[in-house]
Amino acid sequence: MTTLSEAALPKIANKLPTPTYPRRAIRTGIVHFGVGGFHRSHQAMFIDRLLNRGNSLDWGICGVGVLPSDVQMRDVLHTQDGLYTLILKSPDGAEDARIIGSITEYLFAPDDPAAVIHKLMDPAIRIVSLSVTEGGYSIDDATGEFVPQTKDIVHDLIPNSVPQSVFGLICAALSQRRELGAKPFTVMSCDNMQGNGNIARKALVSFAKLKDPGLAEWINEHVAFPNSMVDRITPGTTDADREAVIAFYGFTDAWPVVAEPFEQWVLEDNFTSGRPPLQDVGVQLVEHVEPYELMKLRLLNASHQVMSYLGYLAGHRYVHEVCADPLFANFILEYMEREASPTLPPVPGIDLDAYRQELLLRFTNTAIRDTLARQMVDASERIPKFLLPVVREQLILGGPIGCAALVIAAWAQFLELADEYEGDIEITDRRFVELRSAACADKVSPGAFLHLNAVFGDLNTNERFVTAYRRARESLEHAGVHTAIRHLTKHRSH
Repeated sequence: MTTLSEAALPKIANKLPTPTYPRRAIRTGIVHFGVGGFHRSHQAMFIDRLLNRGNSLDWGICGVGVLPSDVQMRDVLHTQDGLYTLILKSPDGAEDARIIGSITEYLFAPDDPAAVIHKLMDPAIRIVSLSVTEGGYSIDDATGEFVPQTKDIVHDLIPNSVPQSVFGLICAALSQRRELGAKPFTVMSCDNMQGNGNIARKALVSFAKLKDPGLAEWINEHVAFPNSMVDRITPGTTDADREAVIAFYGFTDAWPVVAEPFEQWVLEDNFTSGRPPLQDVGVQLVEHVEPYELMKLRLLNASHQVMSYLGYLAGHRYVHEVCADPLFANFILEYMEREASPTLPPVPGIDLDAYRQELLLRFTNTAIRDTLARQMVDASERIPKFLLPVVREQLILGGPIGCAALVIAAWAQFLELADEYEGDIEITDRRFVELRSAACADKVSPGAFLHLNAVFGDLNTNERFVTAYRRARESLEHAGVHTAIRHLTKHRSH
């Protein structure tokens, strides 16, 4: 059986499209931290598309992993010469697959931190991009301040330590570039956060200030941190996906990527040392990203939270299963229309009603088989960024908060019942112990769940929200998910 590699491309080209550019001639211009499924279905795909146009060969990607779990990605990409299969699956069953070749290097930082720093010091590197998850920036959601708590960041703040964290490695390289009089690179966040570039700036400058205040000032003055909105639903790769590549295309790919056909990347045109001509391959370069960010975070990302806990409690395990249920589909749409959309500013060129309907259609894509479990990872990082801002704005506006309150109540009930789901789902959240304890405390003291200030901030002092939460929790406890949703919908219609 043929294994995907550079040498195998001529043979594979008979089955599906492969890179048309000379990969050995590519020069690396981007270093990306956090090479996972989404990066490979999105940014790396856009760069591959650009390279296939026959120019911009100085914008290849060097991936970097910093986590122990990145060992597998290191091994796969080394074996496959950075190549992988991207398979786009449409709701009608149609597939579009191609080989992506834009990742030409991969460095695993624990193997050799100095090699990563040396790469970042290379003047050819003009962009350092990040997809390190919402929790990877160590920004406290309640205060907006940088809080160095993770082991790698705490380690990197020790004088003369060898960097382990993303920010430690980046700062070490920027410090060297500053000393050499070299231009800095752009730091480009691709994570799902409002003002992700601003958050990246806050995190990096705050980290640098604890190491070297002079460096922090230099970074703040000279490094660009463009904001961006990124969108493509990309579930985790399964063994069935790997077997399908063998069956349909006749070669082995240890880590293909499956995604939906939809793609969007709205990017602030703010770069320190130039950028690829991304506008030529479908990227929207704009002056202000915020309207697009808010639209996506409060409609798409928040809707994943809206459906996940209620859906899981109701026995569903996949996104498309939840959205195939008319009761849930109407509930998700009601959240988007009545609670989220009124908090959004006008979005240039976007019909919000059409966007909401398109989201529901994307959610029902049975070919993607996106799991609720994937949406529930790091909920204590996602809910404060996606859902709670809607609650806060509606409390100011005097608007509806019932859907959001029911979602928070479902999250608490899910955590309370966590033991029942053992073996069915692995709950991944750094705050799980305190979340579970607070959710169970609701039994004795209704509303105790809301006293997790790191998640809810001062929302536990808002009588209207606390009352809505308690009512929703009681409704779920005594009537169940479907009746609780029906009761909320009926109550609103009167």
